[in-house]
Amino acid sequence: MPIRLDYDYIESHVPDGARVLDLGCGDGKLLEDLIREKGVEGRGIEIDEASVRKCIKRGVPVYHGDMLQGMKMFQERHFDCVVLSQTLQQTLNPAEVMHEMLRVGKRAIVSFPNFGHWQVRARLLLGGMAPITPLWPYEWYNTPNVRMLTIKDFTRFCRKQNLRIVRRRFFSRTFIRTPAAGANFFASIAIFILER
Repeated sequence: MPIRLDYDYIESHVPDGARVLDLGCGDGKLLEDLIREKGVEGRGIEIDEASVRKCIKRGVPVYHGDMLQGMKMFQERHFDCVVLSQTLQQTLNPAEVMHEMLRVGKRAIVSFPNFGHWQVRARLLLGGMAPITPLWPYEWYNTPNVRMLTIKDFTRFCRKQNLRIVRRRFFSRTFIRTPAAGANFFASIAIFILER
């Protein structure tokens, strides 16, 4: 399970009482915290059956299935925030996911591990092997990740898709904020807030 450095930052950008949809919500921990601490009306979508059971145990409302199918159930701008936390790299159609997020939500909060981080580069360059780091903890043959993206990749993707970046923050593994200038090399995780 990836380290969840992004949760505190995401929580700080969700308004009290907001309607929140968490895509790929995992065990429901983020939604549980948002419901308890900020009084949000939260819902999750999760494809993994074991994770859905954990959500139910936490009392988190969750739809078991594909996130694109799940989002089709909601009308335009039904949610204040739609969260995609460390799941973008596992989606088969990122462009459709992002556009659907901004259809059902007023704001999208997206976080992902940065494949351009120096540890990833060093493992490839010096070891000649697929990288394994705390945020990319899998072997090449058992990873759920189908996309290996960097901060520069995602920024360019947003431009091409006409997605407006409202805010972006970059952090190292120890949750020390990384300046934007060197983020593609030094940041292990990126968090983007997007609007239409």
